[in-house]
Parts: sequence; structure tokens; C-alpha cells
Amino acid sequence: MGRVQSAAKNIAFGYIGNIVTQLLGFILRSLFIDYLGDTLTGINDLYTGILSVLSMAELGVGTALNYSLYGPVARRDLEKIKSYMLLYKRAYRVIGLVIGALGTALIPFLSYLVNQPKGVSTRDMTLYYLIFLFNTVSSYFVAYKYSLANAEQKNYIQTNVITITKMITVSLQLIVIVTTQNFYLYLLTAAFVELAQKVFVSRYLDRRYPYLTDKNVEKLSKEETGEIVSKTKALMLHKVGDVARLQTDNMIISAFLNVTLVGYVGNYNIILTSIANFVNIIFNSVLSSFGNLIATESKEKQYSIFKVYRFFACWIYGFSAIGFFFLLTPFIYLWKGPERVLAVSAVSCILIDYYFKGDRIVLSNFKTAAGVFEQDKYLALIQGIVNLIISIGLVTRIGLVGIYIGTIVSGLIANITKPYIIYKVCFDKSAKSYFMDSVKYLAALLGILAVLAGIKRVVMPEVTVFSFAVMFLAICVVFNGIFLVLFKGTEEFGYLWGIVLRKLKKG
Repeated sequence: MGRVQSAAKNIAFGYIGNIVTQLLGFILRSLFIDYLGDTLTGINDLYTGILSVLSMAELGVGTALNYSLYGPVARRDLEKIKSYMLLYKRAYRVIGLVIGALGTALIPFLSYLVNQPKGVSTRDMTLYYLIFLFNTVSSYFVAYKYSLANAEQKNYIQTNVITITKMITVSLQLIVIVTTQNFYLYLLTAAFVELAQKVFVSRYLDRRYPYLTDKNVEKLSKEETGEIVSKTKALMLHKVGDVARLQTDNMIISAFLNVTLVGYVGNYNIILTSIANFVNIIFNSVLSSFGNLIATESKEKQYSIFKVYRFFACWIYGFSAIGFFFLLTPFIYLWKGPERVLAVSAVSCILIDYYFKGDRIVLSNFKTAAGVFEQDKYLALIQGIVNLIISIGLVTRIGLVGIYIGTIVSGLIANITKPYIIYKVCFDKSAKSYFMDSVKYLAALLGILAVLAGIKRVVMPEVTVFSFAVMFLAICVVFNGIFLVLFKGTEEFGYLWGIVLRKLKKG
């Protein structure tokens, strides 16, 4: 199966899985808020964020090993695959134990992180947290096995398993919430189903790749192990910095403002994430195909595909960011009422970061597939420090907006520096064209934003279901129509249109 076909299959299964899981997740959150309240919603979101922070103990081992697998998988070198997978297995067992120890050590500090937990005792907060911790730690004893399927460009295997598990988990949790309104049973239900999933996945992948159970495995050479260690050290700094920049917002909101506000922000994030996941499926699904491309094609070919990838990202992320700008708050208003609506300034900051994050996903995915980890190993750490300083410094002065200003500023550091690294290391080119394209795309988006702002004043003076639907249609037609007119003559659009035509002919 070729790269385009593999990516298409991964995208198709990703979309199916995402539609199902996001729809169920939305229904579940709606009932969660109605039956369990905003405080437990905030605690649920906060603990999810805390465990994401603890997961930085993975420290890039998975990414480094996934990169190392691309070559052996492409060559079908089973002995080398077995060697890498054994190292991966041992590393992830250690990681699971480390996360368990770090998570346990954090328990005495929970009361400082959870501000104003109305009606929730310290004992309950601790027990809730321990269930979250168990789910996270146990995943590391199975997760490494997915890396082989992903390296074979079969990401859909992991997607399908997650989709089925999510369907079962959410269905049972919906029953638990409606019949018992008990948060303990809600969490234990997920823990039980996910544990059963991990046992099933482990056995399924052992049958699919029986050589993974072989006892006779050659050790990697010092050079191969040294390369992984070197990349892991660089990725460790990336990981720590990313966590400090991306996973600390909820913790700062809870500690400096209140935990209920974490739930309000979470309402926005679940909508944002639900739609963003559709976009991210495309870009994450081609990651393994990028690894294969880089292992087999010339730099000119890589550069050509990168430009197409980047153009498509600006189109899709720009479209969704502008759509969110006009429709996200009205949706929250219709869904859960005006009392849970965030200020326009805070939502604008969230969406500015969302768009530039899309640009960074393009850069990071290509850089990861190419194994370029060490050249900017201190960048993410610098970003994390900048984010914490600005966010904590401004939250006491201007509240929620201050936290997101820190996120935006720290993120833009990568948007400026990563192109220089990728263009030099991967393409042997100047990054000037990248930034010229950035200006071009941003100018187009701002122009479209101005046009749609005028349309909004006409079609949605008040928020109703009907005016919301009309505005949605206006955004789809106006944005894509203008973008098509502006860029239909580019090589990037021509490449994408060629893929569409080939698919239509086959259909």
C-alpha cells in the first residue's frame, strides 16, 4: 500500500472514530454538567491536565523510537524491529513506574492546586485523583506495542481500538450518571473498561506480530542505542517545555482563579477540540507517511510535499479558526446558557493560539518524521519558561486573558524559529519563502474575517438556532470561495486538486 493510500485509510478511520467519540463525549459532558455540576466538571478537567503534565515522564522515548522504526519497517528487517521493540518495552515499563511515583508524590499538594472546590472534601479529591493516576500509569504497559503498527502506516488500528473502547466507556458512563449521579462509579467504570481494553490490545498485537514474543532478541549496537539516547535527551527538553507551555493553563486557572472556571473553559475546549480533532486527523495521519517519504525520496520531493502540507494546513486551520471566532460563543450560549460564556477577549486569545498552533503542527510533524530533534532542543524549554512567567505574572492583573497571552507569546517563538531549522537541515534552503507565505495567508484570513464580520451584523444580530445556522453556511461559502479564488493558481492547490480528481475517477 502506497503512502497516499495509507494516509487516506488512516484519515478515513480517524474521521469515523472521531465522529463517534466526539459525539458521545459531547452528550456525556452535557449530562455530566447537568447531573454532577460545574465544580466536579472543573475537577475532572483539572486532573486530566495534571496527568498530562505527569506524562512528561515519557520524555520523548516513544517519539525517538518511532523514528528509529521507520527504516527497519520499510526494509522489513524483523531482527532489528524486535531489538527496538524490546528496548521500547523496557523503557515504557520504567516510565510507567516513574509516573506512578511522581503522581503519588503530588497528592499532598492537591489542596493547593484546587481552589474553591465547593462541596468536595479533601478525601474525595484524593481518591478521584488516584483513579485518574491508575488509568494513566497502566496505559504505559501496553502503549509501546502500537508503535510498530504506526510505523507500518497502520494508525487506523489504534484509532479503531480507541473508538470502540470510547463507545463502550461513554455508553456505560451515561447510564451511571443518569441512574446514580455518582462520580466514583463514573471514574471506576472508565478504569474497568480501559483495563480490559489494554489486556485485549496486548494479546491482539502479540498475535498480529508474533515475533514480538520471541525470547531470542539481539541487542542494539552501541551506535544505535547512542542515537536513541541522544534524540531522547533532546526530546526530553522539548517535552518538558511543551508541558510547561501547553498543559499548565488549567492548573494556573484553578490555583489562581477557581476550579469552576476550569470547567467553563473546558466547555469551550471540548467544542474546540472536537472540531480540531477532525483537522488534526489529517495532519497526524500523514506523519508515518512522512517518515517513509523522507526515508525514500529526494529533498526536492520532500520540500514540494511539505509546501502542499503547509498550504492545506493554513486553509483548514484558518477556516476553522474564523468559524470558531463567530460561532463558538453563540454555541455555548445556546448549549449551556449565558452564565457559562467567556469574555470575547479570552476567546479571541484562545483562537489566535489555535491558528498558530496549526502552523506549528505542520512544522513539528515534519521535523519529527525527519528525526530533527537536537537542533532546537532548548527551544521548548525556553517557551515553557516564557509561558509560565507571563501567565502567572498577568493572571493576577488581568485574569484569564493574561494566561492566554502567555500561551500565545511562547508559541510564537516556535513559529519564528522552527522554519529556519527545518529549511536549513531538511531542505538546504532559506526560510524566507516560508515567512512570505505566512504573510500572504494571514492577509487573506484577515480580509475574510472583515468580510464575515460585516455579514454577521446582518444575519446574526441575535443568537438563535436559525441565525446560527445561516451564519455557519455564510462562513462555509464565503471563506472557501474567497480562499479558492485567491490561491487556485498555486502549485500547492494544483497538487491537492489532482488528488481529488484521481479519487473521483477511481470512484
